[in-house]
Amino acid sequence: MTHMSDSPYNGGVFFLNINFPTDYPFKPPKVSFKTKVYHPNINSEGGGICLDILRSQWSPALTVSKVLLSICSLLCDPNPDDPLVPDIAYLYKSDRQKYNTMAKEWTQKYAM
Repeated sequence: MTHMSDSPYNGGVFFLNINFPTDYPFKPPKVSFKTKVYHPNINSEGGGICLDILRSQWSPALTVSKVLLSICSLLCDPNPDDPLVPDIAYLYKSDRQKYNTMAKEWTQKYAM
């Protein structure tokens, strides 16, 4: 597990939208990034996040802070096998150095 300090997103400030459906906590909140992020599981256009607990693995016992912690660990440890952005997932798997460089550049450009 990578620590945030080793992450190419380190130092970035990322804004998210969290919308609670009327049947929350029985349905997951809709969470999306307002800040553009270079990541295989986050869509840079709409900011959608591919994370199991926001979909099939949701539980009413999950709190917003647990959701945010999961998003933080997704930033540190992407899941390239369930990508929202296949070309970024491919780069992550094939050339980690270049992926880290791109992620750092986007973080500096959009999140600082």
